[in-house]
Amino acid sequence: MPRFVVLAINSFNHIENKTGNMLIRYRQNEVVAVIDPEKKGLTSKDVIGIGGSIPVVESLNDAKKYHPDHLVIGNAPQGGIVSKHMYLEIEEAIKNGINIISGMHQLLSDDKYLKDLANEHGSSIVDLRKPPDPPNFSKGSWINRNTPVVLVVGTDCDTGKMTTAWEIKTRLNKLGKNVEFIGTGQTGILLSDGVAIDAVTSDFVSGEVENLIDRKIKKETDLVIVEGQGALSNYAYSGVTLGLIHGCMPDYLILTHDPSRSKDVMGQPLPDIKEFMQLHIDLMSPFKKTFFIGINLLTYEKNDKEASNIISDFESVYNLPTTDLIRFGDAGLIKSIYNFT
Repeated sequence: MPRFVVLAINSFNHIENKTGNMLIRYRQNEVVAVIDPEKKGLTSKDVIGIGGSIPVVESLNDAKKYHPDHLVIGNAPQGGIVSKHMYLEIEEAIKNGINIISGMHQLLSDDKYLKDLANEHGSSIVDLRKPPDPPNFSKGSWINRNTPVVLVVGTDCDTGKMTTAWEIKTRLNKLGKNVEFIGTGQTGILLSDGVAIDAVTSDFVSGEVENLIDRKIKKETDLVIVEGQGALSNYAYSGVTLGLIHGCMPDYLILTHDPSRSKDVMGQPLPDIKEFMQLHIDLMSPFKKTFFIGINLLTYEKNDKEASNIISDFESVYNLPTTDLIRFGDAGLIKSIYNFT
């Protein structure tokens, strides 16, 4: 069993440390410490409400007593560049024979100094965002596909698309459904496999997603669920989002949304949700019919009463099963998806 230390310098919180947080949520027994000087002395539970007594420490030097064998970069800053402070911690980890797992756009395995250092100390460097070579171009295999595909989309970045997709997969698996998960970001790849779609040359984005689905579908597969990326309404990431939509050609869509936000991560007002949902349907209409079958909300900033009221309002307004899967459980969302498989 691996022993992960999560590198989250000044970013261990609900939003920024999303890769690290998912390891803590789904592979808690394998996480031995989190590095964040701002929150040293606290525990994971103190900071994000999960992870029990996993300690938060100041540096790799302090984490060594927990005997980690992998350092995972937990956050994903805009641009995906490794800061000087992060680089020094990575360097120290390699010198101690610790393997590196990075989801940054800056490929550490291409860094000659780090590569030579890793060879010297018997460490490995894995870049989760290294795209396939050669890339896969679209073949239109969706035209003859018989297995239903669900795509999880969001009104912005960091609205819980990966968590929603993974929760749906695991909950349907427990109900006896054979569900395949397609990871399209570094966190999903760590939990299962896939391709970091935002690192793929634009001409090949849809082809890579199509290829992932083709590889996953087996005779016994009941459903494929695809982790979405970005948002059609977010100008910084919409290109990736659209390529992903047309790559998986979904039969059904799940919406994720953070009701505490009025603006997206780029500072733009969030779209009208009905118009936003219709936009997805319109962009699919030249190819096939698709429709939304549920909503999962990210309500951690609301108290229980506020969150419950918001969920009820969403169900009433949009006439779709709505919940916060992590906080309130399935409600009618999983049953709705189950009935479409």
